[in-house]
Amino acid sequence: MVVLGSTGSIGKQALEVVGWFPDRFKLVGLATNKNIELLEEQVAAHGVPFAAVADLAAAREFGWRSRGSGVICLPGPVGMKELASLPDADLILVAVSGIAGLVPTLEAISSGKTVALANKETLVAGGSLVMSAAESRGVQVIPVDSEHSAIHQCLMRDEKLEVRGGTSHIPVARLIITGSGGPFHGMTGDQLRDVTPEQALRHPTWQMGAKITIDSATLMNKGLEVIEARWLFDVDYPDIEVLIHPQSIVHGLVAYQDGAVIAQLGRPDMRVPIQYALMFPERIANRLEPLDLAGAAQLTFAKPDLETFHCLALAIEAGKAGGTMPAVLNAANEVAVMAFLQGKIPFLSIAEVVEGTMSRHDAIPSPGLDEILNADGWARQVAEHMLSSRW
Repeated sequence: MVVLGSTGSIGKQALEVVGWFPDRFKLVGLATNKNIELLEEQVAAHGVPFAAVADLAAAREFGWRSRGSGVICLPGPVGMKELASLPDADLILVAVSGIAGLVPTLEAISSGKTVALANKETLVAGGSLVMSAAESRGVQVIPVDSEHSAIHQCLMRDEKLEVRGGTSHIPVARLIITGSGGPFHGMTGDQLRDVTPEQALRHPTWQMGAKITIDSATLMNKGLEVIEARWLFDVDYPDIEVLIHPQSIVHGLVAYQDGAVIAQLGRPDMRVPIQYALMFPERIANRLEPLDLAGAAQLTFAKPDLETFHCLALAIEAGKAGGTMPAVLNAANEVAVMAFLQGKIPFLSIAEVVEGTMSRHDAIPSPGLDEILNADGWARQVAEHMLSSRW
């Protein structure tokens, strides 16, 4: 197994899960962007022979610090690709942040590896490329996101997906993605005008990295998940629904044409979907506390407010536009979220930056990898220009 993004939130939890089952997994590679201090600890603790560091300056320092240890350092984005295609690896967990996950994911698929995918941007920007490559190579892409893991489990029957790659004639009516609503659920636009990054980072149910926590607060996270679901499960956008579910107990549902609805429930703990992806199709007992339904007391659902939380509407719009538009949406959002975290723009302006960038883009249909990466770079420049000229 290789973990790309081992020093991030998902990566660290994945290593914890691996530690529960020492006889089941052999780690052969770990990768970080530039957190080499933690990477050193992880490499030593797990006896990992290969390590990749995407940031070249950090890679040079890691290589110098690891001299004589026997660890082979693979520097830069090329090193990430090498790690994703290691001959000894069967399973690649892609948990890096941002568009950086796209190229190593494609490399892993090209090398015939099973991919456990915890990187939203890979499918948002390059879903058509990724899933087409996976189908042509006969490679499984198993989602790690709790919502997509839930839908994956609801669609399982005799260890085959009932949509893409499985028994395709099962009458699925729609997929339902749930979200907690973040820290600002129920608030109006006027109430959101002066919220601070500190307030936006106080997620009510999940402990996550800063960027994804802000995306949860704007509901952009749900929009990105809608685009992911479209590619993972080969379902059209009108058949994908988002519901706000503050308790974060029901993670995803599948509605069938006969009126039946299958739901997956669990405590809000990412180690559950991580273990599911790493062990698939097996289910093995772990150390986690079981779900107490009586203690949950009530489960409530509501439709999202697309006007106040406009990022969700923008993501669905980008998904329907297709081509390079989702990559533009994602890149502009990353720039805007960073600006908000740095105190440069107000909370509601995240959607303004994303919408303004999208309005300037003529989407390229059926793009190749270079066109997707170029669109990503273009969108970042446009978003940065908007920030410098207005705020």
